[in-house]
Amino acid sequence: MTLLQALFLGTLQGLTEFLPVSSSGHLAIAQHFLPGFEQPGVLFDIMLHIGTMIAVILFFWNDIEMLVQSPFRRSGDSGVHRKILLLLVAGSIPTAIIGLTFKDFFQGLFENLTVVSSMLLVTGTLLFISERFRRGTRKESQLTIADALVAGTAQAMAIIPGISRSGSTIASLLLKGVDGETAARFSFLLALPAVFGAAILSLGDIRHVATDQLPLYLAGTAAAFIAGYFSIRFLLAIIRRRRLFAFAIYCWMTGAFFLNYSL
Repeated sequence: MTLLQALFLGTLQGLTEFLPVSSSGHLAIAQHFLPGFEQPGVLFDIMLHIGTMIAVILFFWNDIEMLVQSPFRRSGDSGVHRKILLLLVAGSIPTAIIGLTFKDFFQGLFENLTVVSSMLLVTGTLLFISERFRRGTRKESQLTIADALVAGTAQAMAIIPGISRSGSTIASLLLKGVDGETAARFSFLLALPAVFGAAILSLGDIRHVATDQLPLYLAGTAAAFIAGYFSIRFLLAIIRRRRLFAFAIYCWMTGAFFLNYSL
């Protein structure tokens, strides 16, 4: 892997992690077509996710600070924040169970361009349906355990390359009557435990990385962070304007093109 490839993949990860178009699907497609590229392994992908995780932490720092402090406070909105914290824990349970159980199977699909392309078509359909039928106005204080479990299950299924994590979790919450911006914010925060857990499980793989490749891993992580930070802001604006249809069309076109190529 070259520095240019690391920066390109990091930027691609940052842009597509939060935009509902599947970062894993885009990384799989990009790595398939990069000339002379050899898959660096799962650790590189985890490092890119860490970059986007840092972007979420910085963007939602005030929210995260209130969530962390909420168990020890009894004033203001601490009750709502305690509830959200519990819902994030609940939503992480199906993600952990499904992710750990089917980890090897999902990873085996990463190089299957037909599967990746087909799942992009599924993502586009989810986005279209959720935007077409969204009617909800429920805010954070009205979220339920059922909402968290549905979003967590959707997030777990997004381990399949081509299924958008942000797209599937936001779509599932929109279909359950949750306000668009609330759905997006909960989706971003729900990603943190999953990425942190994956990072912990992959730390042991760092010993297999050649010393001269470590700077490239860090460069890709930095690129993912920068691109991710700005894509969060962009998606929140898109959600407010009810423009998910555009992403549905993009996923359909991209999925159809590469599916035709792979067959």
